[in-house]
Amino acid sequence: MCTRFYADIDKELKPFTDAAQQASFAEQMMIELSRPLTMSGEIRPTDIAAVIAPARNGQRAVFPMQWGFSISGMKTPIVNARIESAAEKPTFRDSWYRRRCVIPASWYYEWQHYKTNDGRTRTGGKYAIQPKDSDITWIAGLYRFEEKGKFRYPVFVVLTKAPCEAVSRIHDRMPVILPESAVDEWISVGGVPEETVKKALSDMTVEEA
Repeated sequence: MCTRFYADIDKELKPFTDAAQQASFAEQMMIELSRPLTMSGEIRPTDIAAVIAPARNGQRAVFPMQWGFSISGMKTPIVNARIESAAEKPTFRDSWYRRRCVIPASWYYEWQHYKTNDGRTRTGGKYAIQPKDSDITWIAGLYRFEEKGKFRYPVFVVLTKAPCEAVSRIHDRMPVILPESAVDEWISVGGVPEETVKKALSDMTVEEA
């Protein structure tokens, strides 16, 4: 699961946030959705983040996207998609094959989950997690377009998978985090997502937040 990540725009992420804020529809998105375009600090579901996706010419570009797929009948959006079932589920299937994205972050947050003696799940400490020896955490995601009135805008979800050993002590899921060398391969419309996810990183640094 991933419901928070952090973007430090004073360092390596500034070019991404600057590009997203300069997108042609960025100002209208802020107005129509009543959301700021800060894209920095702790990013939460329904916030607008800087996201990498292919432009119309197929080249890498950065766009502002809102976090979460809206589902009819649900009060809160879906923010994660399980990598094991995304290709089959109607909500994610089209995005899995045609609309893949990468969310550049400094790190993501997770809260420790544990069972009490009576079998209940409790939440413990908060941890900051990022790939070892990496300044940017390249989180794999899926995106699609939604509409508010006549305004059409992009939204994204974070892909999750079984945790690596370091994360498994905290939670039973983690985001799919790619090496920078796989970013263009992942977002490519002609790419094979099943092959690219095999390159997901597993060596994580976990620190108390």
